[in-house]
Amino acid sequence: MSGHYLIRVAVIGGGASGIVAAIAAARKGADVTILEKNQRIGRKILATGNGRCNLTNIDLSITNFHGKNPKFAFAALSRFDFKATIEFFEQLGIVYKIEEGGKVFPVSNQASSVLDVLRYELEKTGVKTICEAGVVKIKKRRADFEICLGDGRVYYADRVIIATGGRAAPHFGSNGSGYALAKSLGHTIVEPFPALVQLKLASNYLKHLQGVKFEGGAELIVDGRAVQAASGEILFTAYGISGPPIFCLSRKAGEFLQNKKNVSLKLQLVNTLTPEELEDLLTRRFQSGPGKSSAFSFVGYLNKKLAQVVLKEAGVDINKPAGQITAAERKKIVHYLKDWRFPVTGNTSWPAAQVTAGGVDVKDIDGSTMESKLTSGLYFAGEVVDIDGDCGGYNLQWAWSSGYIAGENAALP
Repeated sequence: MSGHYLIRVAVIGGGASGIVAAIAAARKGADVTILEKNQRIGRKILATGNGRCNLTNIDLSITNFHGKNPKFAFAALSRFDFKATIEFFEQLGIVYKIEEGGKVFPVSNQASSVLDVLRYELEKTGVKTICEAGVVKIKKRRADFEICLGDGRVYYADRVIIATGGRAAPHFGSNGSGYALAKSLGHTIVEPFPALVQLKLASNYLKHLQGVKFEGGAELIVDGRAVQAASGEILFTAYGISGPPIFCLSRKAGEFLQNKKNVSLKLQLVNTLTPEELEDLLTRRFQSGPGKSSAFSFVGYLNKKLAQVVLKEAGVDINKPAGQITAAERKKIVHYLKDWRFPVTGNTSWPAAQVTAGGVDVKDIDGSTMESKLTSGLYFAGEVVDIDGDCGGYNLQWAWSSGYIAGENAALP
C-alpha cells in the first residue's frame, strides 16, 4: 500500500498521552490524525489499575516522579494537575471516587468506560484515527515532517507529537519504537529499564515459599544503607518477590542495579509489633503450648511454610518442642521476623513491567510546551520521555498532563 497524505498535527501513538494530546489539539481547532500501530487505540488503558483505571492521585507531588531530572515534569503537572484531570473526565461523563492513598477511580470500576468516553470525544472533535499504521521513519523537512509507515504509506504533517510509550508491557504494543524516531531527529535516550515490576532474589527457599502471601514491610538496602520502604501485601514467587510494596521499591532497585550497586531487600514479616512486643508474644505462645513442635507453635499466627523457613534461618529445629526453645533462639526468630534480608539480583523483564524508566532525555525538551528544543514543531508526550511515576495513578497523570500540554501547543499557529 502506498500514498501521500497531508496532516496538520500528527500524533504518533494512540495510548493515554496520545489520545489526550489529540483531543487537546482538536479542541484548539487543529486538524488532527492519530497514527497507531495496533489494531485499536488505548489497549494499555484497559489494563491500568487492575482493569479499573487509576485515573490520578489527589496527593500529587513532584516527589512522586523520577528520571534524570524529575523537576522537568513540574510545568506540565502544574498546568494540568489532578483537579484538571478530574474535571476533564467529569465533563466526558466519568463519575469518580477517591480510595485509599488518594487514588482516583471511575465509580464504574471499569477502565473500558474511560476508553469509551475518550474514543467518543475523539470522534466528537473530529480526530481521525488510523490503526495498523506503524511509523518507521520521521524526517524533518524545511516546512513540515515526512512520516513513513512500514507498509509504504507516507504522511506529511506540520506538527508531530511522539507519544509511542516505552517498552513496558510489549503485548500492548509498547516496543520502544519512539526512541529510534527521537534519535533520528537529534535526541538522546536515557537507557530504559523496567519499573513497577517484580524483583528477583537470591535464596534457596523460593521454591518452598512460592505463592506465600503476607502483610508486612519491605525496605530497600543499597550498599548497607536504607533508601526506601513500603508496606502492604507481599507475595513470594519462584523467582523472587512481588506485590504492591515491591512495585513501589522496584524503580529505585532497578536504577541502583544499573549502577552496579549492592542491593538487598529487608523484609519485615511482622511489622505491627516492636521486637520487644513480638518476643513477648512468642514467649507466651511457646509457654502455653510447650509440647508443640516449634513449627506447629506458629500455626494460627504465621503462614506454615513461612514459619518453617524462618525457623531454619534462625537455626531452630522445626520439630523441637516449643517449651525447649532457648532465649537466644527466640531472639534469633524475632530477628528474622523483623529483619530478613535477601540479595536482589535483578528484576523481571519488560512483559511483566507496568512502566518504563528512562526514555527521551528531557534536557532537549521544553517542559512548558513539550516541544523539542532541537526540532521545531516536534513534541513529546507520555512514557516515551524520561519521566516515570510511583504506583497509584501517577503515571497516568503524567500521560494526561504531558499529552494535554503537547496537544495544546502543537495546535498553535
